[in-house]
Amino acid sequence: MSDKARPAWLNEKEYPFKDHYFKTLLGDMHFVDEGTGDPIVLLHGNPGWSFEYREIIKEMSKTKRCIAPDYIGFGLSDKPADWDYLPKHHAELVEQFLDSLNLNNITFVMNDYGGPPAISYAIKHPEKVKKLVVCNTWFWPVNDIPNFQIFSGMAGGPIGKFFTMNFNIIGKVLSKAAYGPKKKMSEEVRKHYYMPHSEKSARTGTWVFPREIIGSTAWYETLWAQRDKIKHIPTDIIWGDSDIAFKEGELKVWTDLMENHTLKVLNKIGHYAPEEAPEEVIKVLKSK
Repeated sequence: MSDKARPAWLNEKEYPFKDHYFKTLLGDMHFVDEGTGDPIVLLHGNPGWSFEYREIIKEMSKTKRCIAPDYIGFGLSDKPADWDYLPKHHAELVEQFLDSLNLNNITFVMNDYGGPPAISYAIKHPEKVKKLVVCNTWFWPVNDIPNFQIFSGMAGGPIGKFFTMNFNIIGKVLSKAAYGPKKKMSEEVRKHYYMPHSEKSARTGTWVFPREIIGSTAWYETLWAQRDKIKHIPTDIIWGDSDIAFKEGELKVWTDLMENHTLKVLNKIGHYAPEEAPEEVIKVLKSK
């Protein structure tokens, strides 16, 4: 718990959870911890934070323990200006955080940049992981795929850095563009994706993540090389078919790899299945 003041832009009806903080050497990592029972750990993407899982937490915390951290640099966590924000270092912090909670029978829900830290943890601690719920994410090298090369080079390069650091383009534009055509992101919701990075000093993480889609290829290779350690874990795949980032090729990697999986393809849902179609994620989490 903490007595830190909540920002004025936060809609507490949308996000009615208590604030908790895990202390790191870089600052405080904010997290939600609601309910009791077997843990559901929900890991967000970019420029997301635990807010994107709010509807799932509201429902599933009635019967389970829902734990959703904000990575350092995102959401309500501290945002140090002089850190490298590399995905492997985020994964290390997530691992330290989860180890501090001494969890077992974990169900991971992962979207976008939630995939690499979740899989990194599962590779190291497969005995602690009960289930994976995969929503439009990855954890392997994509440096030979043109759309990832182009996006990483543009959004993560000098031009992307300029527009992110000066105009918050990741939070203000790309978060909305990544929505599928079935639903539109309201301004009330959208502000929760760009306001955490309203200060220039708080935008570094949102720029580094696109850069590291290609820049962290060597780390993704180490995860992919250990994929046999997690391929047996029961997995539910919930996939938006209108994602501008992760497409049929990435879905096929998951379905080919995971030996015990179910698949639900969501028509006209984009990059944010937990935000756009939380009822589908809830349905899977409630299934036996």
